[in-house]
Amino acid sequence: MKIEIYSDVACPWCYIGKRRFERALAAFSGREGVAVVFRPFQLDPATPTTATPLLPRLESKFGPRFRAAAAHTEEVARAEGLTIDHGRALAVNTLLAHRLLWLAERERGAEVQRDLAERLFEAYFAKGADVGDRTRLAALAADAGMDPGRVERFLASDEGEAEVRAEIAEARAMGVDVVPTFVFDETYAVSGAQPTPVFLQVLEQVARERATSGVLDVQPAAADACVDDSCAT
Repeated sequence: MKIEIYSDVACPWCYIGKRRFERALAAFSGREGVAVVFRPFQLDPATPTTATPLLPRLESKFGPRFRAAAAHTEEVARAEGLTIDHGRALAVNTLLAHRLLWLAERERGAEVQRDLAERLFEAYFAKGADVGDRTRLAALAADAGMDPGRVERFLASDEGEAEVRAEIAEARAMGVDVVPTFVFDETYAVSGAQPTPVFLQVLEQVARERATSGVLDVQPAAADACVDDSCAT
């Protein structure tokens, strides 16, 4: 079974959904036969490449009500053992981070890519790191087992940019407009940071019905996803 996770580094529900899905996969009896790959999506492609504080940016966009929504998201994250700190996070364009994830999967495999994705989420939401900074990205890649020299040369070029932009466009053409979205065997799609038992149910159902086409009838709560730079909470 192949599972493609469409997500954005700047999406808190993608971070939460990743953790919930991982718990479900760990409990799934067929986990040894599952391949998990991250695919790119940008909630706001117009975000500047120069990092700025995230919370003021989102408050100016969505109004003062956003602070309460952010606090709720942070509380949900803590229940999953994660740290999300909107007050510390920096808003920055995530295209470079997506290109790095693309390189990781292409040259080092899905396991290294998953490790890097975790480090990127943690850097963005817990550590207030600038994930648009080439030096910081190279350090995160090195921690995930990638060659820092190769990463530095890659990020200084435009290698992979056209491919990543094409994948993002393809995702939207497929109808992906909410992240996270989990696509199973290019056939079944489930959106949102579903509870772990729901993910486990989907894994088991897909395993039983792999010859069936269509979309599973699993509807996420609006609070569990991000769309167009807006994260419902």
